[in-house]
Amino acid sequence: MGENPLPADGGRRLVGTRRLLVAGALGVLGTATVLAASVPAGAAAGTLGAAAAQSGRYYGAAIAAGHMNDSTYVATWDREFNAVTPENEMKWDATEPSRGSFRFTSADQIVSHAQSKGMKIRGHTLVWHNQLPSWVSGLSASDLRSAMVNHINNVMGHYKGKIYAWDVVNEAFADGGAVGTLRSSVFTQKLGNGFIEEAFRAARAADPNAKLCYNDYNIDNATAAKTQGVYNMVKDFKARGVPIDCVGLQSHLSSGSVPSNYQQNIAQFAALGVDVQITELDIGGSGSAQADAYRRVTQACTAVPRCTGITVWGVTDKYSWRSGDTPLLFDGNYNKKQAYTAVLGALNAATPNTSPSPTTSPNTSPSPNTSPSPRTSPSPTPPVGGACSATIETTNSWPGGFQSTVTVRAGSSAVNGWTVKWTWPSGQTISSLWSGTQSGSGSSVTVSNAPYNGSIAAGSSTTFGFTANGSAATPSATCTSP
Repeated sequence: MGENPLPADGGRRLVGTRRLLVAGALGVLGTATVLAASVPAGAAAGTLGAAAAQSGRYYGAAIAAGHMNDSTYVATWDREFNAVTPENEMKWDATEPSRGSFRFTSADQIVSHAQSKGMKIRGHTLVWHNQLPSWVSGLSASDLRSAMVNHINNVMGHYKGKIYAWDVVNEAFADGGAVGTLRSSVFTQKLGNGFIEEAFRAARAADPNAKLCYNDYNIDNATAAKTQGVYNMVKDFKARGVPIDCVGLQSHLSSGSVPSNYQQNIAQFAALGVDVQITELDIGGSGSAQADAYRRVTQACTAVPRCTGITVWGVTDKYSWRSGDTPLLFDGNYNKKQAYTAVLGALNAATPNTSPSPTTSPNTSPSPNTSPSPRTSPSPTPPVGGACSATIETTNSWPGGFQSTVTVRAGSSAVNGWTVKWTWPSGQTISSLWSGTQSGSGSSVTVSNAPYNGSIAAGSSTTFGFTANGSAATPSATCTSP
């Protein structure tokens, strides 16, 4: 689908057309518990951030450095919000306009101000098909992989210890079509579908303490194909130990179009063991209809323990990327709208909680309907005790192709670099590979570690994966370490 035009203020916030997906039956969760309250029970806070903090959550806003010369803009941000997302200042074109040359001045301005106010900071975004500098599209596959990992390392490294959560990969799934379809981009064209996993593994290595999120729009409806695709990816990542901590629902909506199963959707992601963050909320409309929509979204979040916070995409309608829809909580003159009052009331009504978020949520509704992936038995695991060992497991298959995961395990001592080899039994060929580097061709396959997963502690493991052409096969693999 086409992209919306740039906002009038030059913010360059490119967003795919947000079709407002409407769903079926409402999935209801019981009252949830969250983090410890920061104010006495029954107290009513007077600002959005303070009200959210009562139930252990944040309420943030997207901030543009170019508007920080507007004193009312900054004052409203300071007063009302306890979290921030830089609107454009951390994107690839802003932080690495030419290869290997990084600049952080505008992003640093926002981060420094937020830190001075004790706000949480969300990093947005590391890998996205839009707002890329022109040099990225001309890279070869191996150069692009190296550039992506280097970009993640440098940007996350610059802000290490300062960022609460990163949108590691943004808007990778296609609108419409079959479940699990990724959009065509320079990343899928040159790196295959595995680039998402590669990015998350690189991000964990770059900052082990930051929460790592996948962020997308039109995944607000629990049963939509795009939502199911993201759900299946997160489920697969959690099952295989791929580092992912949260899912971001952008939630660009309009009054009257909040899906009836919005809370069910939050709950089904939370049940996978990840946090859910509403990351770019804006709701077009006005008056009581807009207020009701904002109230429903807020109540859905506060009803689910692992919905940890909400960010609205801007402070005032005046600077919104969709200003004609008047989608924010403050009008163009910074007056509080009915929607503001509705949100504040819902946040103040949220039930505080004294126990940590569970790793899973109660089984309140079925996950999206998906057919189980065909599986084959893994090849026997070689005894651990040498330098390293490797095991291949088929995780999915289809006519003419399959997907596999290879687990590389260190023996009694740590491994610093590894190489895995196997021979295909029937002419299979790898079509895409992630978290490893392939050399050679033909029936004999050699895969060495990626730059970020070569070091394995004694007794620990890492994984890489691939899709391949041909019938599913799980040949025995050998592993060597220099």
